[in-house]
Amino acid sequence: MPEDKRKWYVVYTKPRWEKKVYRLFEERGIQAYCPLNRTKKQWSDRVKWIEEPVFKSYVFIRVKEEEITAVRMVNGVVNFVYWLGKPAVVKDKEIEVIRKFLDEYEEVRVEPVELKKDTKVTIRKGAFMDKEAKVMKVLNNRVRVVIESIGFALIAVVEKTNIAVTGKK
Repeated sequence: MPEDKRKWYVVYTKPRWEKKVYRLFEERGIQAYCPLNRTKKQWSDRVKWIEEPVFKSYVFIRVKEEEITAVRMVNGVVNFVYWLGKPAVVKDKEIEVIRKFLDEYEEVRVEPVELKKDTKVTIRKGAFMDKEAKVMKVLNNRVRVVIESIGFALIAVVEKTNIAVTGKK
């Protein structure tokens, strides 16, 4: 069985073009996902349930690396969302979690995770994988954390992508 080399990427769209861009991808045979949230909207004369994008100006697509240039040519696409100088790749597992969450809940709100001093985190990758740590300082895409073990504080600078928030102070 041939290996599927397609990966999920995030594209940034023109404002309020998420659904249009999603349809254009579908018309071109590009696998796309635009997470929608059912929410009630109040107008002066009525209340109506509508579906609006969960992530404003973002659409997820699943393509091979060589198809990236063609994706940029789709009307309404501004560019890819980049992480560490390359188009950001989203894991299949994370897309599934979003799908399941939205299937189970209505009126979902998205808030960015803010890393602040003294936030407790778990390191997800590297020599200290699965160890708890405390944020000392946030530096762009990196975080300085203290790992308290064996009576010493080991201080390391860790990429933000390699930690998960486990609790507040």
